[in-house]
Amino acid sequence: MVRHIPSLNALRAFEAAGRHGRMTRAAEELHVTHSAVSRQIQHLEQVLGVPLFDGPKNRLRLTDAGSTLLSGLVKAFDQIDMSVRAVADTEQGPLDVSCPGTFTMRWLIPRLYRFQAEFPEIEVRLTASSRPVDFSKDGFDVAIRVGTVPWPEGAEIIELFPEQTGPVLAPPLAAGSSDELDGIPQLHTRTRLRAWGDWHSRSGQPIQAGPRVEYEHFYFMLEAARAGLGVCVAPWPYVSEDIHSGRLQAPSGFMDSGHDYVALRRARRNRKSSLFCDWLRAEAGAFVKSDPPPSKL
Repeated sequence: MVRHIPSLNALRAFEAAGRHGRMTRAAEELHVTHSAVSRQIQHLEQVLGVPLFDGPKNRLRLTDAGSTLLSGLVKAFDQIDMSVRAVADTEQGPLDVSCPGTFTMRWLIPRLYRFQAEFPEIEVRLTASSRPVDFSKDGFDVAIRVGTVPWPEGAEIIELFPEQTGPVLAPPLAAGSSDELDGIPQLHTRTRLRAWGDWHSRSGQPIQAGPRVEYEHFYFMLEAARAGLGVCVAPWPYVSEDIHSGRLQAPSGFMDSGHDYVALRRARRNRKSSLFCDWLRAEAGAFVKSDPPPSKL
């Protein structure tokens, strides 16, 4: 099949200008002059025989043809970028990492400066997600997830640590005994609706539930617990700093949830992901060894 594709330089110039809405921004991204971008787009319009922009130069508007072309080019260049990164094997450039949002905020980011100090040439780009991993469709290099087997086929699995959870609440609400948690508002999150039920079944500790309060995000629920709005079941990595500082208390301690934190990596290794996963494994080991969760008081 013969492909009739105009100049890639012209297509890149148009895609950048269409995405930014300004030729000056496109020129900055492509490291060329404004006039070079303008010439490439004029050449592309001549080849295609249709205008791609209308309106004044300082306020570009895509024509219908321009909108159609831009939509396809953005996807095409994203796919090219993904394919190139999938085979590149360098210690420079971006490394795309997907992980649950609250884990990112509470555990990964506070430690990430150590990786960046050791490997400043690697740009770690974080995406918040807890959805199932499919490396055949997803563009990231490493995914951190919490759950149970089976993990996705074709992924290399780096075990980090088992998850341990327990009820936590602000000191004014804590009474030092799980029996006295009766009647306190129970906080839930839509991203993990079975947290209380799973903890009850594993702990065997009866608690008379107080009013149910549900939050959209895990982070909102933790902030509500810190503010004294109720008690929630939370994983140790998310609340260890709060427990140590006294912002939260865990009168029932923490116990295994049956889930594990793992890093999933594409079966085809590259140096950037190998360095990052080796660092993750070391950080996880240090965390488990130096900061074990408290048992039941």
